[in-house]
Amino acid sequence: MEAEVVVIGGGQSGLATAYALRREGVTPVLLEAADRPAGSWPHYYDSLTLFSPARYSSLPGMPFGGDPDRYPHRDEVVDYLTAYAARLDAGIRTGARVAEVSVEGEGFGITLQDGSRLAARAVVAASGTFGNPYRPALPGLENFTGTVLHAADYRTPEPFAGQRVIVIGAGNSAVQIAAELATVARVTLATRAPVRFARQHLLGRDLHFWLTVTGLDTAPLGRLLRTPPTQPVLDDGRYRSALDVDAPDRRALFTEAGDGKVTWADGTTEQVDAIVLATGYRPDLPYLAGLGVLDAAGRPLHRDGASLTHPLLAYVGLEWQRSLSSNSLRGVGRDAARAARRLAARLRR
Repeated sequence: MEAEVVVIGGGQSGLATAYALRREGVTPVLLEAADRPAGSWPHYYDSLTLFSPARYSSLPGMPFGGDPDRYPHRDEVVDYLTAYAARLDAGIRTGARVAEVSVEGEGFGITLQDGSRLAARAVVAASGTFGNPYRPALPGLENFTGTVLHAADYRTPEPFAGQRVIVIGAGNSAVQIAAELATVARVTLATRAPVRFARQHLLGRDLHFWLTVTGLDTAPLGRLLRTPPTQPVLDDGRYRSALDVDAPDRRALFTEAGDGKVTWADGTTEQVDAIVLATGYRPDLPYLAGLGVLDAAGRPLHRDGASLTHPLLAYVGLEWQRSLSSNSLRGVGRDAARAARRLAARLRR
């Protein structure tokens, strides 16, 4: 099989890219590893709700239905993406995990995990980050005999009822998971620095309104950042209040772990049942490893999503790819449109 463009990943980034390519007159083939085109959303923890209102949480061409000022639940996002995919005039193949992309002539060869192959003139890597959770090297963690899991594997608090739990991280998911666990367990949020909060509402408006009208949401700051910064925790007051009453409490990261214990900076040691790593993700691009397009840390060499090594290879959905909103529902469409315009222009030459 031969395609003009193969889009790898059927989540929000891949779907937005397929939409943008169709508007440029290009018919893509979209490859999604899972059994439905909804990306990582079905796998997030059960209580997850968006930090942006529905009016700021849609892909191009299809508004998020319902009350525009509500904060949609995970399952609503899954339903939205599934409906969006059904409306796309594009070839979508589910259960199609890409094993390798190679250069073939003036285009690319794509090998799937099941051994099947297809050719493409251009490729868009839109596989996100969820498949590559970041697990930092923490002192003694490899010797810890309790439960250690990444936030990618966390679903509900009930299995941790009555336990002593440490959540590591200072971002939105870390604070949200720690506060949820604190309703059934004794929980510490362990961070390298104090948690930074941003008010969810300012002057009666959601923060995303102000990000939009000031242009901060779309400012092309990504090219200036060598390492994406940790975003402040968006809070309507509940999470700051939870930390104020030690539910969870916050401490500096432990200095050592081993057996079923951790040692804190003040020298005290205590028994711990579980450690949850809410430490983020890295680009999930193992299928590009043989192309020479990634740096030593596995990050793509690109500028605004355009590969610096292969002109017909593009990326969509990277954190801070171009702006603050690049890997979000509200912002990925802009980057997808930019990538589609560039690829379509090259394909027409």
